[in-house]
Amino acid sequence: MHRTHLIFVWVFLLCFGLFGCGEKDPVLQDIRQQERLVVLTRNAPTIYYLGPDDAPAGFEYDLSKALADSLGVKVEYKLYDTIEEILRAIQNSEGHIAAAGLTRTELRSENYVFGPPYKTIQQQVVCHRRSRLPENVEELKNHSLLIIAESSYQETLNELQRQHPALNWETTNDLSTEQVLEKVAERQVDCTVVDSNIVSLNRRYYPELVVAFALSEPQELAWLLPNDSGQFKQYVADWFEQIEDNSMLDVINERYYGYADIFDYYDNHVYQRRIEKRLPKYRRYFQQIADYYQLPWTLLAAQAYQESGWNPDARSPTGGRGMMMLTKNTAQAMGVEDRADPLQSIRGGARYLDRMLRKMPEQIDDDDKIWFALAAYNIGYAHLQDARQLAEKLGKNPNVWNDMKQVLPLLSQKTHYKHLKHGYARGTEPVRYIDRIRYYQDVLVNALK
Repeated sequence: MHRTHLIFVWVFLLCFGLFGCGEKDPVLQDIRQQERLVVLTRNAPTIYYLGPDDAPAGFEYDLSKALADSLGVKVEYKLYDTIEEILRAIQNSEGHIAAAGLTRTELRSENYVFGPPYKTIQQQVVCHRRSRLPENVEELKNHSLLIIAESSYQETLNELQRQHPALNWETTNDLSTEQVLEKVAERQVDCTVVDSNIVSLNRRYYPELVVAFALSEPQELAWLLPNDSGQFKQYVADWFEQIEDNSMLDVINERYYGYADIFDYYDNHVYQRRIEKRLPKYRRYFQQIADYYQLPWTLLAAQAYQESGWNPDARSPTGGRGMMMLTKNTAQAMGVEDRADPLQSIRGGARYLDRMLRKMPEQIDDDDKIWFALAAYNIGYAHLQDARQLAEKLGKNPNVWNDMKQVLPLLSQKTHYKHLKHGYARGTEPVRYIDRIRYYQDVLVNALK
């Protein structure tokens, strides 16, 4: 079990008697009898999906898995194709929570039991950037509009149609939100409506998409619970309060959305082209070397792109050169004789990254170690250690990347660096460096599907 969950497992088991103290809540009783938390969800990049290693991932997966850990039970995921099916399933008590990026609306609140909100979003009208973009609802009536059936978008449009009778749209139960976005990207339909968090993640895959205007006020995402979940609802509410206090919710949010705002249309366009034209020359090198050092090859390739744009002749003003932008000293230490040789450069960069990984203290979360290692690769191990010490002084967790992202930029502020052993450092750079590597890896993985 993840160590950050242990702190409140025993608290909740004690408070709610989950394992045998005779609670009367039927939902908690069912969880105890099954020894598992049943989660109703959908397959989508913002919710639940299988990663490159076929392991489950996704914002809703991490969040619901953490809840199951706090309960001390296993978790089972039931996948549904549509929102309508999930709403019906939770009403029929086919699961203990519906964790599927569901918006808490006024109409839904009349018919369903919601848990606490965990993310604020906004419904947005999304169109193709080369089309004539509508600026408001009145202009939207001149565009073809396709949305997901039984969604919060349909509820909003129904309300708007009372004021704009000419507003029309089509709904689909056969396509996912991502497939609808793809239709807009391919100009098979003019526009759609999606939540802002979905736009932020998917525009990197479909760079032709652009937000025309916001359709709603800010809204909240929340889990749905069975109708008879009085005590369980209180448990979930107390648990959410705990993970907000101990920053677990922030950590999960950082994992999936921490680099979502760096989208740049031109950069994305160039990157997509280079994945097709330039990467094939070096893909074998990345795969072989990453396999040797037990790294994801897409991560190593993304790092190389951030360093050089996959240009073996690249140079930097600070003395870096080659595919992995190695300095002379680092190249010599890593056994690289020719920094302009792409194979030598990739091997030297991977070896150096592996060295940084091995230096990371054991107490750093396994999921975060690679980000710490990349930060050390970029800014130097000594400055990273300064930042970790500063984090402790400021009451932050020096072993969690989400906290370190906030502390590293302080290395360039005199009030802080004058007290640090290794002095000034451009601490914002490793944060941007890692965000872009994560972004490039994400786009690459999607392009290879």
